[in-house]
Amino acid sequence: MLETPFEYIDNWDYWAKIIALASFTISLAIFLRYWLKMVTTKDLKTKYDLINSNEIRSLRSGSVFLIIALAFLANAFLSDIGIFWMAIRAIVTICLSVIIGVILQNVLKFYYPFYVEKRLKKLRYKPRISPKTGQPMKLLSEEEEDVYLDEGMQAEENVFSVDYDVWVDEETGFTKIEKYSGHMHALQCPECNYQTFKVQREEILAQPTEFEEGELVKYFDCGYCGHKESRKFKVSKIRPIDSTEAATAV
Repeated sequence: MLETPFEYIDNWDYWAKIIALASFTISLAIFLRYWLKMVTTKDLKTKYDLINSNEIRSLRSGSVFLIIALAFLANAFLSDIGIFWMAIRAIVTICLSVIIGVILQNVLKFYYPFYVEKRLKKLRYKPRISPKTGQPMKLLSEEEEDVYLDEGMQAEENVFSVDYDVWVDEETGFTKIEKYSGHMHALQCPECNYQTFKVQREEILAQPTEFEEGELVKYFDCGYCGHKESRKFKVSKIRPIDSTEAATAV
């Protein structure tokens, strides 16, 4: 026996509620999983990496499932309105879902990174605690940290591909070296002021030596307004590590 249109609507109501519940559960699981990982991560560098790599991605994924849940929930009680109004509500819901999705995407892409960058900066420079003494460690300056970096690490810093932070417990000599990407984060675009100004490529114009500084040019491109710009940077001289420093570093 063929089902009547009203029986189809009843079936739709049932499955729409199931899909809404499932989507909401997935969204909640994504948000909770990230939040639990963040609050239970004690090491500051590990928390930095977690926020940097997962926060915006988790918010984006969770928001998509939340929008899907709300869209199906809004169309899950259609038994009394008929086929015509069911179609109208479905069209309106789709339009609203797309609009909300675009707004959230723009917020996460262009505005939220400012907030993330502030938190990351605070985490990066918050004093590390020595496991030996339980006291705050000292963050070394660029000049002081070279003693603790090998030639490969210094070369990475010289071309700005990697940045190293060296923390030292002055009482025991315990050292902690943390590695950060030199151009991972987008800068604020000088044209549109959004934080979407990223390095696309780098070119070394002059190699540094022990006696002269080198020169590097970075090519930037804004992911929002398309503004392009190149900037030149000085690359510090290569600092040889003598035997005394090497022994101290070890």
